[in-house]
Amino acid sequence: MLRYLRLYLAFARFSLARELAFRGNFLVKIFVEVLWLFLLLIFYRTVFAKTSIVAGWSEPAYLFFVGCYFALEGVLETLFLENCNEFADLVRSGDLDFYLLKPIDEQFLLSCRNIDWSTAPNLLMGAGVMVLALAELDAPVSWANVVAFVLLFACGMALAYSFLLMLTSASVWLMRNQSLYEMWWLFTSLMRYPREVFLNDWAAPLGWFFSFVVPILLVVYVPAALMVQLLDDPRLVAFTAAMSILMVLLSRRVFRAALRHYRSASS
Repeated sequence: MLRYLRLYLAFARFSLARELAFRGNFLVKIFVEVLWLFLLLIFYRTVFAKTSIVAGWSEPAYLFFVGCYFALEGVLETLFLENCNEFADLVRSGDLDFYLLKPIDEQFLLSCRNIDWSTAPNLLMGAGVMVLALAELDAPVSWANVVAFVLLFACGMALAYSFLLMLTSASVWLMRNQSLYEMWWLFTSLMRYPREVFLNDWAAPLGWFFSFVVPILLVVYVPAALMVQLLDDPRLVAFTAAMSILMVLLSRRVFRAALRHYRSASS
């Protein structure tokens, strides 16, 4: 584990040096992320100017949910998205051969080798929105709730990473992953809204499917709802933790199966 930690720190230093070599582009990318959060907050402030409750969520609680979503998406984009997005090009060009020859775990190398530092501030901005929302909510926050939130946030990251890895692995069979990443952006759009939005009569089957079959709706909902005391079913905590472990193991098997079906440039 220490070997992998040292290697990951080397990846981080190299990625940061690469980003700072083009400081203008780096700053513009950060500005775009700040602007995106600003637009999100303006939109929801406008919505709550017309109503006090949306799907059972008050404005401070909903802003906490938005901050949680923004922080989690920032972590995913910083650590994994760029790497997974390049996987299909490696398969098509045959450059994947060079990565498979390295004396290190292939999944670690292919999904963690680059770090997009321009989206790293999203975690801090999302955390800032969550802190302001909790202050506005004026509800007691215990250390037990904070620890549970951090653990469930990690479970949400594991779930989202697993879905992303499985979509990435499909590139071995499909050769192009454009449609797959459109599906990923659909998943991130679903993550952006509380689960109650999809529990109306006409949307109930959709909400059930994306809660218990493909549990993408639980990625942000469970940690955020637990923290603001709006979790409708406490059993979802155990279900989210169990599904995060199951999906990590399943995505690992899918990734290994994809590598076994990969035909190298020399074959």
